[in-house]
Amino acid sequence: MSSTGYDLIVVGGGLVGLSVAYRAVQHGARTLVVDARMPGQATDAGAGIVAPESTTRYGDLWYRFAREAVAHYQELVARLEEDGVHRAGLETGFSRCPKLVVAMDEEEMVPFQEAQQLLQTREAERAPPLDQAIRPISPQEAQTFFPPLARPLAALLQPVAHRVDGRKLAQALGWAVQARGATFHSGEVVGLLQEGHRVLGVELADGSRLRAEATVIAGGAWSARLGRSLDIHIPVEPQKGQILHLEAPEGALASWAIVGGFRGHYLVPWPDGRIAAGATRETGSGYDVHPTLQGLQEVAQEALRVAPGLASFRFREVRVGLRPVTPDLLPILGQVPGRQGVYLATGHGPTGLTLGPYSGHLVADLALRRPVGRDLTPFALDRFQEAR
Repeated sequence: MSSTGYDLIVVGGGLVGLSVAYRAVQHGARTLVVDARMPGQATDAGAGIVAPESTTRYGDLWYRFAREAVAHYQELVARLEEDGVHRAGLETGFSRCPKLVVAMDEEEMVPFQEAQQLLQTREAERAPPLDQAIRPISPQEAQTFFPPLARPLAALLQPVAHRVDGRKLAQALGWAVQARGATFHSGEVVGLLQEGHRVLGVELADGSRLRAEATVIAGGAWSARLGRSLDIHIPVEPQKGQILHLEAPEGALASWAIVGGFRGHYLVPWPDGRIAAGATRETGSGYDVHPTLQGLQEVAQEALRVAPGLASFRFREVRVGLRPVTPDLLPILGQVPGRQGVYLATGHGPTGLTLGPYSGHLVADLALRRPVGRDLTPFALDRFQEAR
């Protein structure tokens, strides 16, 4: 046990922070999670697409890390089930489903062909079983995987992809972390306790001070605020995302596919009859979490352009999340340069539900001075200083 009170303090109770804490308690570390429950937390709003094999927006480094993250998901879900989340009446929210990549008009055919070429290269490298390989399918067949879909000009099918309900997974992780002895504290961290170049813990808005051997900043879109108390710049800013949730008249959609296109939007069906249609990417939005008519119009118009059959679906709710975005759309992971005892697990942008659990796992190992399963150097904070 740490003489300072805790072995590890995790700032942030979203999916990343809970994943840090879950790994820490597996090591037997005395762990505290501090969370302010700020409105707009990305975990609560994210659509939950986990399909890096057919995602082409973020480059090779992201892709390779994301492939590792998907493999980690299998281990994480198995461990949570062993810990008894189902017996506690909870679900992990992680499930398998197909995914479509579609071009709906001539303008989208060029990026579609470029994506197809890249995916063919990836398929040759990973050599999946034949029945799991990404392949072209006819427009008519594409519509069988998502019946409201307009007939696309071209379509690719990823037979095995995944989706995760961030709210359900966060609940399962929170239960498991607490069951293994971690402590939760509700409050806003306003600063970090320092002695020279070493961080000793956190100071809360109510004036209380909590100490630990190591502190992990996993504050999502709010992470930059804590950097100021260290006199360092953490280049993470909020990017607002508005997502419409619809309800199918016929109910369960267990066999339907995720639909992704080339305008930054998507459709994600869920077995309970819900479809998430999103999302806006509002950089420079600040911390405003109110839905806007313009944002909802953008999402609705794109959803109906791709899948006009959604017109009869019932409106269920709007979710608004603040994605923690970095300039290069890659997360920031590792020790804060020039400081001891403080680490970063933030900046996952639009793909936090894909990368977050794996990132948290790795940073927890690093903070607790355990062997780390992969090199985190490409995700270090000082990559931005080098770029200046």
